[in-house]
Amino acid sequence: MRWLGLDLGERRIGIALSDPLELTAGGHSYRQRSTLKADLDFFQQFIIDHEVGGVVIGLPRNMNGTEGPSAEKARQFGEQLQNITQLPVVFWDERLTTTSAQRVLIEADLSRSKRRQKVDQLAAVLILQNYLDSRNYIR
Repeated sequence: MRWLGLDLGERRIGIALSDPLELTAGGHSYRQRSTLKADLDFFQQFIIDHEVGGVVIGLPRNMNGTEGPSAEKARQFGEQLQNITQLPVVFWDERLTTTSAQRVLIEADLSRSKRRQKVDQLAAVLILQNYLDSRNYIR
């Protein structure tokens, strides 16, 4: 089974996929945000096309661990996606993943415009890989 990792941003949604063995996360792409219905329809079809068996959504928490409005939006999106796909949706703490992704891209010497295109995708990879690592550690 493959896992789908999502980093929900205001303008873009970063997309990552696991390998079928559920060991590694790889960057796939990003989706420019649209209406909620269009985004949900897109991911419903994406899940079918890529044989996804579960979804990990980054949960933006404040540094003190509390949840704010962005976390509530992520939870609502995840619940609606779960309702239409009937797949398990896991929320994973994403604190500092975007910062880590930006640091990696800067170290890779990517231009600002290329970093903007890749940061959401890389953040989704970090979220998904952290989740996969925690599952594999427990096994």
